[in-house]
Amino acid sequence: MKLEPVQTADLAGVADLVNAAYRGLGATPGWTHEAEALEGRRTTADMLQSDIAAKPAAQLLVHREGGTGELLACVWLEPYAPTGWYLGMLSIRPDRQNEKLGRRLLDAAHDFVAARGAEVVRIHVINIRDSLIDWYGRRGYVRTGEEPPFPYGDNRFGAPLRGDMRFVVMQKAL
Repeated sequence: MKLEPVQTADLAGVADLVNAAYRGLGATPGWTHEAEALEGRRTTADMLQSDIAAKPAAQLLVHREGGTGELLACVWLEPYAPTGWYLGMLSIRPDRQNEKLGRRLLDAAHDFVAARGAEVVRIHVINIRDSLIDWYGRRGYVRTGEEPPFPYGDNRFGAPLRGDMRFVVMQKAL
């Protein structure tokens, strides 16, 4: 799977892609989303631009449909230690999620960070997203035992509909 750095002109499209994947928006919601727990937008083009500017070592990568150039997927990769990378915002266009693009995107992201010296990749998943936690588990991620609190009161990433959320930290050795 070919990954390329996001271009400024793509940020609105990436925000739409992420919001569709995370919130189950659109005519064909994907197999997993957090719409039952959070409402509102997951991100905006302005938020993405701000994050990119604030974290120059991070990479927001996109995958496009061959031939058409249409955005199909994206992933955020950010080093947190000399050999550790954080993986976030892994998103596949919901109507294409049954094509195993998520697996291929995850593999490509692992290859990308391994080529930059990564030995471990970490993710944060909201604790109530059992199917997603299981999906990452089938791909070799294990729970670290860390469970940071959910940022209640900070609605930048959506408004919580539940009061029992926290993050589950998982990691995979490469």
